[in-house]
Amino acid sequence: MIATLIAAAISFYVLLGVMLFFMQERMVFLARLPGRQLEATPRDAGFDHVDVNFETADGLSLHGWYVYAHKPRGTVLFLHGNAGNISHRLDSIAIFHELGLDTFIIDYRGYGQSEGKPSEEGTYRDAEAAWQYLVTQRGEDPARIIIFGRSIGGGVGAWLATRHKAAALIIESSFTSAVEMVAHLYPFMPVRLISRLRYPVADYVARVECPVLIVHSRDDEIIPFAMGRALYEAAPAPKAFIELAGDHNNGFLLSRDRYREGLAKFVADHLEDGTQLY
Repeated sequence: MIATLIAAAISFYVLLGVMLFFMQERMVFLARLPGRQLEATPRDAGFDHVDVNFETADGLSLHGWYVYAHKPRGTVLFLHGNAGNISHRLDSIAIFHELGLDTFIIDYRGYGQSEGKPSEEGTYRDAEAAWQYLVTQRGEDPARIIIFGRSIGGGVGAWLATRHKAAALIIESSFTSAVEMVAHLYPFMPVRLISRLRYPVADYVARVECPVLIVHSRDDEIIPFAMGRALYEAAPAPKAFIELAGDHNNGFLLSRDRYREGLAKFVADHLEDGTQLY
């Protein structure tokens, strides 16, 4: 009986390890939750915008929105989390709009109306294509572009900020690395042997050459607050930290006043015009 239980436990352990190895992308990139259909547009929230289709280096067509602010002071390149699509981020776009910032928000490959299948390398290529669209096609000054990444988008944004010197990098509710995140979720698994997704966010953050703002909630039930603090410690100066209250997905809304004030100060400190909004 005991031998049978031991054998069953070993079989389950091995099966779980195999599943984690081969199904990582499907488990992480939740492009179909809640769905790929766009449920709203910035126009529904009263914002002027244009649909943007642009191409990646490997030939995929991606979709995004360029949302206009009144008398813009700069542009936020918005890299969202691992579930949903750009239509689920109108609350964030509204805050950037209040701060006088245009927003270019994109869907990664396999999300929303973008072609392809998501992968770590693919998200990097998508971010690079978005940057090139802003700088090459729209002629925007990198010194007026803020890279913003939420959750898994923090890894994408941090990677991009190691390749291009932007005005600033903002990372919200992100992890130190995908490997450490999986180790947190599955502490009994040999994650460093089976993890194919890396997203070494802390390593990227340590290499950037622009101001960094880290935003994290102490109540985040998905990504530990300690990881947000570790990202802050890894970042070179100048840097800042905003502590939120509330869960992973809604902390920025539940702490909206504190969040907006902190963003406004950081933006005013590090965009060239220095306009005070706080």
